[in-house]
Amino acid sequence: MDETTETRWLDEDEHRTWLTLMSLMLQLGPALDARMRCHAGISHFEYTVMAGLSEAPDRTLRMSDIAAFSDGSLSRLSMVVGRLEKKGWVHRRPDPTDGRYTLAILTDAGFEKVVATAPAHVNDVRRMVFDPLTKGQVKQLDVIGRRLLSGIAAASDRRAQSA
Repeated sequence: MDETTETRWLDEDEHRTWLTLMSLMLQLGPALDARMRCHAGISHFEYTVMAGLSEAPDRTLRMSDIAAFSDGSLSRLSMVVGRLEKKGWVHRRPDPTDGRYTLAILTDAGFEKVVATAPAHVNDVRRMVFDPLTKGQVKQLDVIGRRLLSGIAAASDRRAQSA
């Protein structure tokens, strides 16, 4: 925003909605993480990485691709994958098509962990997110979420272009 643009303050409804959205963003992740740690002994981020790998061809992805879909930095992802390797659930190797990249591969034991963990996770997601909503609200949430993500991406693109 340049200095000549006047601030467009939030009205009462927007302010209330903003506070609700902020509360949701701050509480949902930790709530899912606590439930995942309780019933599976892993973090929600670890589960997200393994679940993403479980859906990939040959259960294999580049670390950079995992970082993108999990919204984690490469350094955080590297630490998490290191922990998963120690448990025998993931292993890494250089990408044979381009040695600059590292592949993460979900092992059979890792796949079994995902399969064993998925039902409780789905129940948690259903209970926390979908059960309180009507079918129409679920569709609205999808549309709203996609629109917000598009706005975030556009703002990020503008920042990158002006840098």
